[in-house]
Amino acid sequence: MSDLEVPLRPKRKMIWVDYFVQFRWIIVIFFVLPVSFLYYFLIYLGDVRSEMKSYKQRQKEHDVNVKKVVKRLKQRNPSKDGLVCTARKPWIAVGMRNVDYKRARHFEVDLSAFRNVLEIDKERMIARVEPLVNMGQITRVTVPMNLSLAVVAELDDLTVGGLINGYGIEGSSHIYGLFSDTVVAYEVVLADGSVVRATKDNEYSDLFYAIPWSQGTLGFLVSAEIKLIPIKEYMKVTYTPVVGNLKDLAQGYMDSFAPRDGDQDNPNKVPDFVEGMIYNPNEGVMMTGRYASKEEAKKKGNVINSVGWWYKPWFYQHAQKALKKGEFVEYIPTRDYYHRHTRCLYWEGKLILPFADQFWFRFLLGWLMPPKVSLLKATQGEAIRNYYHDMHVIQDMLVPLYKVGDALEWVHHEMEVYPIWLCPHRIFKIPVKTMIYPEPGFEHHHRQGDTHYSQMYTDVGVYYAPGPVLRGEVYDGAEAVRRMEAWLIENHGFQPQYAVSELNEKNFWRMFDAGLYEHCRRKYGAVGTFMSVYYKSKKGRKTEKEVQEAEQAHLETAYAEVDQPMD
Repeated sequence: MSDLEVPLRPKRKMIWVDYFVQFRWIIVIFFVLPVSFLYYFLIYLGDVRSEMKSYKQRQKEHDVNVKKVVKRLKQRNPSKDGLVCTARKPWIAVGMRNVDYKRARHFEVDLSAFRNVLEIDKERMIARVEPLVNMGQITRVTVPMNLSLAVVAELDDLTVGGLINGYGIEGSSHIYGLFSDTVVAYEVVLADGSVVRATKDNEYSDLFYAIPWSQGTLGFLVSAEIKLIPIKEYMKVTYTPVVGNLKDLAQGYMDSFAPRDGDQDNPNKVPDFVEGMIYNPNEGVMMTGRYASKEEAKKKGNVINSVGWWYKPWFYQHAQKALKKGEFVEYIPTRDYYHRHTRCLYWEGKLILPFADQFWFRFLLGWLMPPKVSLLKATQGEAIRNYYHDMHVIQDMLVPLYKVGDALEWVHHEMEVYPIWLCPHRIFKIPVKTMIYPEPGFEHHHRQGDTHYSQMYTDVGVYYAPGPVLRGEVYDGAEAVRRMEAWLIENHGFQPQYAVSELNEKNFWRMFDAGLYEHCRRKYGAVGTFMSVYYKSKKGRKTEKEVQEAEQAHLETAYAEVDQPMD
């Protein structure tokens, strides 16, 4: 697609929901922000209390809590009770899709106690953590040790369980892959109550490879062992402006981390961290980071920028300065850098609180930011949720690196959303075919960023109100998502399941591969106990009858058609 002209749309008539959304900042300032701050503070106190316990005590509590889960599962009567799910309230999840499956009859299992860092093993370079440990909590423990998870998702609230069972990425994913690729072992409670440890080379290796992207539909994850890496105190960040058309911006992004000579594993040519931000169809800023010691950062003439302070400019706006001042370099404390997008939720904060990026607000009330996403969801009624589904985009398009330019042009034409986030990640070639997998034969093309063992992909993050909505034009968000999903299937791309999806079941399994997942569903007794991943991700309300019918269909067959045209 080379024609960047966007379609002309008629003006949309304003309705009451538009005015409510426009003035929703009143509820956010006087209710959501104070309650969020109190909630974060109480969670912090709980985390500190946990950190004061010995690893031995935490392990003892973990074993007791696992036994409670096993006991609860064995109390279930399959003929009378509904399908198994967690007791977590639907609005607590960070993802944007509605967890409507919990409106059907179900059998709840409480996992709320699983929020402890169980062990930091410096010899094995492994962190053993429970599924509700979040990114803010783990970096608070590891960074002072000059250690870090190999992949640290940017937002503080994102949990280990969500990033494993769903989708997790960071600026280091061009080296280490997605969050789930850094896990070396899972502790899982299966449908029959048995507790197993799955690794890539033990008897549960099939389960090990099937858990990522399964949304907790194979068993209950109760702990994970995750790879640690050594780090330094600062991140040396280089901001490089790129101008031109969208294909030029895509090429500038590729060149920032993928050597054209194919030497992708050379640390002298490949930075530790990468991300790009496209601000409009002609301008973007590419950021690369390398770990730096305290001694290097504090050398005379170097600029240190502690971006985590509440009064600092929002990171995406700070990076945009490179478009005027040209390329510049600064040193950011490593933990601040990891969570650089937390305060403003990338740039979603601008929609939630239109004036929150102003200096006066940052200085006076910036310490209350960000509003907790779960509380924002809790204050939404059905009409507001439907409005955001139609008038707002929160989607990630995972596409092969060489197709980033095409993806940017598609987003501009169909959604017209800016800024756009770019973050590269590897999809590894492994012995089995998992739900997501590289393009067949990719290693023979020797494309920029690829190696013989992995294909380089990119997350094209599309988060904001589309241009037509901002201009007051008619816009069909559901139809735009359907076209996006069709484009992804045609281009061997993937859509993270946290987002609202319009896929029917047949096309869901054209995007993802069902083979290993369905094998493990049957082998480990998940069918008839846990909801299928498609049905758990499906948009809309679900009745008890719908749930039972969907599970019966999965007992008989599963869609795995990959070559048939979209309906």
